[in-house]
Amino acid sequence: MTVQEMNHVNLIGQMSSDPKFVELKDGKRIARFSLSTRETYLDDEGNTKNINNWHRVTAWGKWVPVLEQLGSKGQALAIEGRLRSRFYNNIKTGQRQSYTEVEINDMVIL
Repeated sequence: MTVQEMNHVNLIGQMSSDPKFVELKDGKRIARFSLSTRETYLDDEGNTKNINNWHRVTAWGKWVPVLEQLGSKGQALAIEGRLRSRFYNNIKTGQRQSYTEVEINDMVIL
């Protein structure tokens, strides 16, 4: 039996930063921003607790002009995408580092 692998992320949250736009050498443009989500649960004593999470998000293609026009800190979004891990060499330390981001496939402005 073969296991079907999947890389799929759905998030609903608020933009916690204005998008930053970057033009790549090949002329393509990307938008990067942070999205915050909140989890609420009851602890053992019945008190409501909130956990905030911040996610790095990258948008390509048709989503860049949408974010230029409508994206700003505080904007509520529903996004669907996949996780991407990126690696780079830190110039200051000389060490290889990584970060993980959500790459948008689809998005709804709420």
